[in-house]
Amino acid sequence: MQRTGTATEVFLAFLRLGLTSFGGPVAHLGYFRDDLVVRRRWMDDRGYADLVALCQFLPGPASSQVGFAMGLQRAGVLGALAAFAAFTLPSAVLLVAFAGGAAALGGVVGDGILSGLKIVAVAIVAHAVWGMARSLTPDAPRAGIAVVALALALLLPAAPGQLAALVIGAVAGVVVLRGTDEADAVPSPSFGVRRSVAVACLALFVGGLVALPLLAALTGSSSVSLVDAFYRAGALVFGGGHVVLPLLQAGVVQTGWVSPESFLTGYAAAQAVPGPLFTFAAYLGSVSEAGPGGILGAALALGAIFLPGFLVLVGALPFWDAVRTRPRVRAAMRGANAAVVGILGAALYTPVFSTAITGPGSLVLAAVGFVLLTAFRTPAWAVVLVGAAGGIVLSLV
Repeated sequence: MQRTGTATEVFLAFLRLGLTSFGGPVAHLGYFRDDLVVRRRWMDDRGYADLVALCQFLPGPASSQVGFAMGLQRAGVLGALAAFAAFTLPSAVLLVAFAGGAAALGGVVGDGILSGLKIVAVAIVAHAVWGMARSLTPDAPRAGIAVVALALALLLPAAPGQLAALVIGAVAGVVVLRGTDEADAVPSPSFGVRRSVAVACLALFVGGLVALPLLAALTGSSSVSLVDAFYRAGALVFGGGHVVLPLLQAGVVQTGWVSPESFLTGYAAAQAVPGPLFTFAAYLGSVSEAGPGGILGAALALGAIFLPGFLVLVGALPFWDAVRTRPRVRAAMRGANAAVVGILGAALYTPVFSTAITGPGSLVLAAVGFVLLTAFRTPAWAVVLVGAAGGIVLSLV
């Protein structure tokens, strides 16, 4: 397939996102849509929602998988690696520095900045939900699917609720949305992954789950044990984000590699940096008593936790390319895409809105951010700066 961009272009675009995307995985999807779909037009809303739905179905860090796939489509393998590196390294570097005692946010100003960044995430996610709802729920049946998905995502635990919403949305799409309009009949761009490569990636994904614990037991290597723990955490979590925390706690705290106090301190620091929460692994790898520790331990943990999600994504893409243009599959995806709107709406309420909006001042700041994005078409990174400044003001008054 012919690529339309360069790895350098992808790297610079995702570096800006990696430096400014606060608020967790759902907010990241909002940032991606605003910059890559709306502004840069790398993909249309239907293709983007299809990709989000696929990544929600797969194990691994959903927002990072979406970014990896968009980099792959834009500039091939180098584009995918560039997207991953640029989006991940800023927060990973900050967390490793924090582990070494080099950086910390505190005091009134620091607390205000963190508060403002959480508030502006409300505006970013609300903007994404609003924009996607306009294109993906244009009629009563799809709006109804979105509402049902919102209810399921709110009433059931995070990962099961999201999966149930997507499955029910897809089934409802096949039953209710049988017609295929001209826009839906147009196939989305291919990601260009050969099936032989996909099968090899799926084999590596399963092989890692089987081979790493055996290798750790046979060699007695603490470094292999560290890689095994983080690989399993990345392979067995759906949706990414905070859902991975119990697996990480079981892997490093219950084994005695990281103290409970150090784990909680690192988790708090992970909330203060942009980019994916999976970079918490870099902090844990650097302070862990298993493995080499420091920068090398951080690199091993970071690579191990992201690898399985990318392997299973690449393994799924060519089969996804082959089936998603079929009428029944398209109907299912229209239903699933409507469900994605509901899932994002549920995430807008909790944890984004419920944790960030604590009074009239924070609500006004979130509204200002939303108006800047919608009415003034202000870039997301500029709205982030406004949010940080507004958070400092709110902390001082």
